[in-house]
Amino acid sequence: MTDAAALSTAGFDLTPPTEPERERLEADLTAEEARVLLHHGTEAPFCGGLLGEKSPGAYCCRLCGLPLFKHETKFESGTGWPSFYAPFAEDHVIGVRDTSYGMVRIETRCARCDSHQGHVFPDGPPPTQLRYCINSVSLQFVKSGDPLPDPLHRGDKIG
Repeated sequence: MTDAAALSTAGFDLTPPTEPERERLEADLTAEEARVLLHHGTEAPFCGGLLGEKSPGAYCCRLCGLPLFKHETKFESGTGWPSFYAPFAEDHVIGVRDTSYGMVRIETRCARCDSHQGHVFPDGPPPTQLRYCINSVSLQFVKSGDPLPDPLHRGDKIG
C-alpha cells in the first residue's frame, strides 16, 4: 500500500494503477477481456463462464483484482449474465451514466481501475431492488478461503 492510499470501507486500497502497472495488467488480457473491460463491450448472453457459479467466494475485477461482488448477493435473473443485488462494498463499484444505443442506463465500473463491468438496473430483488448485470469475462472468481488476486501487489486480504 502506498502512504497516501485511498482505502475503501472494506479496507482495500483503491489507488488507481500507475501507467506502467496498467500497461502490464492490460497486456495480460485476452482479446475478449480487453474488448469488454477496456472498450465497454458486452459478452453474449448465456455463455459466460461464471453464470452458473454457485460456490462461496468473491467475484473480483479481472483487470486489477479488487473484489466487486460476494457470492451471497448473486441471484438468477434469467438474463444470461451473472447478476448481483449489491456490490462487495459500496465504494468498490462506481456508476456512470451511459446513453449508448439510444438508452439511458448506469454503467458499472471497477472503482480502482475504471474497467467496464456491466450495468445496474432498478429491477432486482430485495433488499436493494438493484440488479448488477455483469459480464463474466470482467470477473475472476475466488473461492472462500483462497487468496484474492493481487496483481498490483497491494497486500489485499483473503477471499
